[in-house]
This record gives sequence, C-alpha cells and structure tokens, in this order.
Amino acid sequence: MSGMSTWESMRTRIHAQLERQTGAGVAEWNERIAAAGLADEPALRAWLSERGVGGYPQMLLVYEAFGYPDFLLATADELVDGQYADRPELRPIFDAVVAAASGLDGVTIQARKTYVSLVSPRRTFAIVKATTRSRVDLGLRLPGVAPQGRLVDARSIGNDNINLRIPLSAMDNLDGEALSWLRRAYEANS
Repeated sequence: MSGMSTWESMRTRIHAQLERQTGAGVAEWNERIAAAGLADEPALRAWLSERGVGGYPQMLLVYEAFGYPDFLLATADELVDGQYADRPELRPIFDAVVAAASGLDGVTIQARKTYVSLVSPRRTFAIVKATTRSRVDLGLRLPGVAPQGRLVDARSIGNDNINLRIPLSAMDNLDGEALSWLRRAYEANS
C-alpha cells in the first residue's frame, strides 16, 4: 500500500499553513513556546489561541511540545495492518475498495488509526473501516441522498460528513452497485 499517505504528508501541509497564517515556522514557534514555559497542554492551547493559532496548526504545535501519539508516527502500511490484524479475512475487501478508488482521477488514500479516507482533489468522499470482525463499511459522503436499498445511515464511522454506508461482509458485496455509489460520491465531492 505504498500509495497511501499518512500523518507526515499532512504535517508538511500544516507546517506551510502555520507559516502562511502567522509568518513564523514551526521552529520559531517551538522557541516561543519553550520561552513561555507552559507546563501543560491546556495552558499551551490557551496561549496559542490568544495568539491566533488554532485548528491544525495548534494541534501540530501541541504535538511538537508534548510528543506525537504513536499512531501518528506509524507508516500507512502499519496503520492498515493494525486495522486488519485480528480480521485478516476482511483485508481483501479493503484492498479491492482501495484499488477501485485508486482508479479515480486525483484520489489520495489517507491512512488513519481506525479507518482509511478516500480523498478527491477537493475533499474526503469516502472512508473504508473494518467496523466489526465480520464487516467492512464503505462510508460515503452523499449529501441529500437518503438511505435506500443497501445504502444505510452512517453513524460515527470516520468523520461527520460521511452520511451513508454500504456494509461489505464478502467480496461479492463489492459489486457494480457498490462501485457505482463510490463513483457517485467521488463525483459529488470533486
């Protein structure tokens, strides 16, 4: 799965965002933080907020000061292997979904700790998550589309923008209909 991106690529984008928004890079902010002598994360977050640093740049600087979680230091392969370690029979379903998504123009595959995001050039349009020991969910961002047929309501499987999912418990569940919904989500979010 070497075509997947992880935290490192996101970190690079956040570095650039921080510098664009504040005029100072991570090294300079780290020096400012050290000089401020802040003892804990809440104090650092408040201090950064007072200086107009929020969102991802704030998160990055907190990690810089207090350490990165292990899952952010893992490779994409390590993250995905961890998701399917106790359910290897589901891995072929995951691999097939990722292969199908990789065939869409400009799609980036982003591994997370508990799921994998499928991102169009514009935004996340789907996620793949081993939800149970016997099912992978293909979560789809399809605003305005109601649950119907195999499309069921998606509750807390990734990010809040994923509103529908297709349960996949066998390879033959990833059929023309499922792939058509995947393409439709891609097109709606490109």
